[in-house]
Amino acid sequence: MSAPPNIDHVTAHSDSDVLHWLTNNTHDERFLDNIFAELCLRLQRAGIPVKRATLYVMILHPQWIGSRIMWADGLREAELRRVDYDVRELPEFIGSPANEINDGASEVRENLERDPTLGRKHAVYDALRAKGLTDYVAWPLYHTLGKRHMVAFATDRPGGFDDADVASLLKLLSVLALVSEIRMKNRLARTLLETYVGPHAGELVLAGATRRGSGTTVRAAIMICDLRDFTRISDNWPRDDVIDLLNGYFEAMSEPIARHGGEILKFIGDGLLAIFPLGDPSACANLLRAVAEASQAIVALNERNRQTGRAPLNYGTGVHVGDVMYGNIGSRTRLDFTVIGPAVNMASRLETLTKQLGRTVLVSSAFADLVKLDFDLERVGEYPVRGFSDPIEVFAYHG
Repeated sequence: MSAPPNIDHVTAHSDSDVLHWLTNNTHDERFLDNIFAELCLRLQRAGIPVKRATLYVMILHPQWIGSRIMWADGLREAELRRVDYDVRELPEFIGSPANEINDGASEVRENLERDPTLGRKHAVYDALRAKGLTDYVAWPLYHTLGKRHMVAFATDRPGGFDDADVASLLKLLSVLALVSEIRMKNRLARTLLETYVGPHAGELVLAGATRRGSGTTVRAAIMICDLRDFTRISDNWPRDDVIDLLNGYFEAMSEPIARHGGEILKFIGDGLLAIFPLGDPSACANLLRAVAEASQAIVALNERNRQTGRAPLNYGTGVHVGDVMYGNIGSRTRLDFTVIGPAVNMASRLETLTKQLGRTVLVSSAFADLVKLDFDLERVGEYPVRGFSDPIEVFAYHG
């Protein structure tokens, strides 16, 4: 639950009042689960005996196929649960009302008072009967371009919903579809930005940072990581195996970065660019903690690869700290939200130097000065770096 529902306690006297509220008075509420909870409370106050209601929405997300928003009598807040992609293979979905709606049904109605052997056989109906509910009805919610979602209502009134109740609920569907689609589009925009440019950059873009050249100077620890021998792998392995390998590698590297407060700005082929803004006093230490955990994850990944006959993966990471320009770069019609500057170039050069020196992680002296009291670093020496006039003192980190 993202926030408690903003419910005023003006009593709704009819379904028309509920419809007016849903049409005209929900524009200030950002979260769909809060709107749905208040909708159910207002339906009750309008005399429609809703005891339980569920809204199923399909979303575009790399981890979840959708969300289930469930409200029950006595709750001021709805329960929000994300639904995994494999749900369609599970017994609780197969033959369920959601499955029927997904397959094209325009309505699913179940009399829960009658003999269970005479009705549809599904666990959800048994669960509703066990809660004392007497009637269940579900309808599709139609969004733009025919996309279908689902809303369902149940009651415990003897005899179930009457015709007037059903008519009142049906009146709400088109407006609920519009209200829910607006919130889903907003959430989708945020999700896509978080997925493709990262949460912090996504927030900046949503806040209006969309003009080419707009940006800010950020002091940050920068890490650039690159997979070794990827050209050979991509030339000799089947395409799907290469994609699977990259996904496993990036997941092993990325999760520790996100867990320790870093932000991945881009994947470049088999490379990765991430920053840890120094607004957090522990940013540099967190970067090394992420590097150590990523190393452990790569070890585990290599063991899994070994069991399937794949060669182990090797990689190099360059780490530096400094000021970077954080913002929009690109053409007038195609922008990239990224970081640029000499500090980024230095991290890249250090990553390249890992190949020459046979080290996995190399950090600059500027970065080492900020963490050497808390981490064991090995001084490797001074080396010339392309694009910089003076040799750079370099340290190795072994995790």
